[in-house]
Amino acid sequence: MQIRRGFTLVLAALTAGLLVGAVPGHAQAAAAPTATPLPLTTVADVVSAGDRVFVSGGRSSTDVVVTTAAGAVVGTLSGLPGPTDLLLSADRRTLYVALPTANAIAAFDTGSLIESARYDTGAGECPSSLALTGRYLWFGYGCDQWGGNIGQIDLGRQPARVTTGMATTQDFYGAPLLAAASQNRSVLLAGQMSLSPASVYAYGIGAGGALTLLRANDWTVIGSNLQDIALDPTGTTLYTAAGAPYEVQAFPFADITTPSATFPTGAYPAAVEPSRDGTRIAAAADRSYLFVYRPDGTELTRFVLGGGELSPGGLAWSPNGARLYALSYDWSGREQATLHVLTVPAG
Repeated sequence: MQIRRGFTLVLAALTAGLLVGAVPGHAQAAAAPTATPLPLTTVADVVSAGDRVFVSGGRSSTDVVVTTAAGAVVGTLSGLPGPTDLLLSADRRTLYVALPTANAIAAFDTGSLIESARYDTGAGECPSSLALTGRYLWFGYGCDQWGGNIGQIDLGRQPARVTTGMATTQDFYGAPLLAAASQNRSVLLAGQMSLSPASVYAYGIGAGGALTLLRANDWTVIGSNLQDIALDPTGTTLYTAAGAPYEVQAFPFADITTPSATFPTGAYPAAVEPSRDGTRIAAAADRSYLFVYRPDGTELTRFVLGGGELSPGGLAWSPNGARLYALSYDWSGREQATLHVLTVPAG
């Protein structure tokens, strides 16, 4: 089943209205978000280093926009061929940028904004998704149908060593989505995009960075048209946002057969992001509300972004959990994309 995202604003508005009536009124009211028009018409990803926020423009762009924590544009990393996924090092001093059209991954110093390294991933690889576990920088790659796989950059070696074809027992339709756990270097999650029903694969990371497939989800349990995946900081719970069902789902990493919690979003879930400490889950659909939940599914607050369509995976928490960043864009490509800065109530 192929879902047409953004085909009717009226349906999304009606769904949002139903959600308002369905959820008890105990959730805290949220302050109105601020919205900054970006010098981009398309957007792919957003990350927060604390005092600086980075937004990539996607495959048709050449820029990563830099803003303050409050969302004011202060600079641009320009001349980049098709920047997509963004990833910060554990100390937030290095920004990694996937460059699928250049078959490379670039690294920038988040303070000086100077490029410090560029890793060639090989001709025809198209690295599009990034994850980090200690010394290993992982990338989901694939330019052609059924040409997807997982690659690894061993940053502990000088020079860094690039290895492709790390997933030896699984074929991916395209570049898989990747997610890692900030406090657990022994697990990696990969998501199969562009197929319905969708699939996720749980890997163990062994000696020398070898990947072992531990398990995959039961048939159809994830839903259709996977948009985003995430792991909690400890790597014990995984989260999925797919076009259907109309909720983000949580699964035990050790099982992936039955959801342990669900987080209603309205039509076409597009993004999920746990906070740095794992105590709050941000979940959003492409044209309704952005919700903040506790891991047990209790709603804490919600936001109305207004206008545009949420970019798949386009959510990021500030390191201290005080702010959420969300990306929206005009799917027709005629208007500027927007960075939404949301102040999240403590709770």
